[in-house]
Amino acid sequence: MAGRLIVISNRIPTGDPSGGLVVALHDALLARGGVWVGADPDPSEEGRECLHELGDIPYRKRAFRLSKTERQNYYSGFANSVLWPICHRRTDLIEIKSEYRADYLAVNLRLARLIAQDLAPQDVVWVHDYHFLPLAMMLRSLGVTNRIGFFLHIPFPNITDLAILPRPEDFARWLASYNLLGLQTRGDVARALEMFRADPRAEFLRDGTVKFDEHIVTVASFPIGIDCDQIEATARRADPGPFGAANPRELIIGADRLDYTKGLPHKFEAFGRLLQGRVDRDARPTLLQIASPSRADVAAYRQITNDLQAISGRINGQYSELDWQPLRFVHRSVARDRLIGLMRRAEVGLVTPLADGMNLVAKEFVAAQAPDNPGVLVLSRFAGAAEDMKGALLINPHDLDETAGAIDYALAMPLDERRKRHADCLAVVRDSRISVWTDRYLARLASCVPTLALSRHQAASA
Repeated sequence: MAGRLIVISNRIPTGDPSGGLVVALHDALLARGGVWVGADPDPSEEGRECLHELGDIPYRKRAFRLSKTERQNYYSGFANSVLWPICHRRTDLIEIKSEYRADYLAVNLRLARLIAQDLAPQDVVWVHDYHFLPLAMMLRSLGVTNRIGFFLHIPFPNITDLAILPRPEDFARWLASYNLLGLQTRGDVARALEMFRADPRAEFLRDGTVKFDEHIVTVASFPIGIDCDQIEATARRADPGPFGAANPRELIIGADRLDYTKGLPHKFEAFGRLLQGRVDRDARPTLLQIASPSRADVAAYRQITNDLQAISGRINGQYSELDWQPLRFVHRSVARDRLIGLMRRAEVGLVTPLADGMNLVAKEFVAAQAPDNPGVLVLSRFAGAAEDMKGALLINPHDLDETAGAIDYALAMPLDERRKRHADCLAVVRDSRISVWTDRYLARLASCVPTLALSRHQAASA
C-alpha cells in the first residue's frame, strides 16, 4: 500500500502520544505518512464545513467540528444511548429519538464529504469504532473506491438486539461497504456472519468473504493488545507501596472506566460476599477500585455512580475496623505509572465486565506482574480477553458466590500454580501486542478485494 494512511476516530490525541492504541497508530502514521481525523473536543457552530489542522507533527492531525446539538444527538444520543447499549446487551437502557439518528447520519455524511475532498487514489482509510458505522457507505456514494477498513473496539451485537434499531436493515449495509470488518474475538466474527447469513442481500463466497449487493467484505478477528514491553518497564520502576502505615496485606485491584458494562456493582457485592464468608476473621483483604469518570451527561452513568457509592458505604459500614477499610472506591483518574505500580503490588486483579470488546486492563495487569511472584487474574468470561487467556480464573460476574470463591482461591493460590497461570496469560499478551495488531490488520486490509466504482444509480441509492 503506497498511499497515505487516513485514520478516523471520534477522539483525536493532542500532545505527546500515550496509551497503546494511540502510540501504535502514531507509529503507523509516522512510517507511512498520513492524516489522523477526529472530532474537535470543543463544540462550535463555526467552521463545520471544513477540517481544521491540529498540532505540529510529522503527519497531519485534522479535526471536524460539532455543534452542541450534534454532540448531544450524534455522540451522547445515537452513539452512546443507542449503539453502545445494543452492543453491550443492555437493550433496557436504549433511548431512541428520531433526532439522534438524523444527526448521527448527518455528521457521518458531512465527514465523508470532507474526507473525500482530500483522498488520493492510493490512500487507505482506517475507521475506528461505532461512531462511524455508515462512513464507508457514504464515501462509496461519493465515488470513493479506496480500500476502507473498519475496526469495532466493542462487542458485536446479537442479531436479536439489532432488531431494536430504527431501520435495522441498515446495519448490515453500513458494514458491508467496508473492505475489511475487523472485530475483537472469534465470537464477534460468528455474530457478524450470523447477521449476514440472515440477510437475503448477502452471499457467502468460497474464500469466506461476503458479497453484499455490489460490495465484498472480509470479516476477521484481530484481538487488540498493549505495549507489554512498556508496561513491564514501568512496573519494574514503579513505587509499589503508596499506602504508608495502612499498607494492605492482601490487595485486590480493579481499574475501570466508570461504565454500567464493567460489572462494578457485581464486583462490590461479590467482595462483600467474600468478607461475609471469611473463615479466618483476622484476614483483611482490601479491594481498591479505581473508576475514572465517564459520560456524566448520560443518565445511566449518573445512576451507577450513585449505586456504587451506596454499595461501598454499606460494605465499609458493615465490615470496617478502626484500622482497616476493606473497600476503597476512588472515583477519579489515577496517573498511569502509579496505576501500573498498584497492579504490580496487587495479589489479585479483578476484572468483571458483563460485556466487553477486549478489556486491556486484564492484559495490563498480567504484563505488570513480577514473573517470579505474580498475582492472579480473576476475569469475567464475558470479556473478549477471556477467549484466549485461559490461564486466568474465569468467572461469571452475575454469580456472586462463584466470584467470591475465585477471589478467595486466588489469594491462597500456591506459587507454582500462580507462575504457570501467569506464564500462560503473558504468552497471550505478548502475541497480541499492539504493534503486531496494527501490522496484522493493515496487511490483511492490503490483501482485500478492491472496491469497484459504483454506477450513478448505485451511488444514488447508497
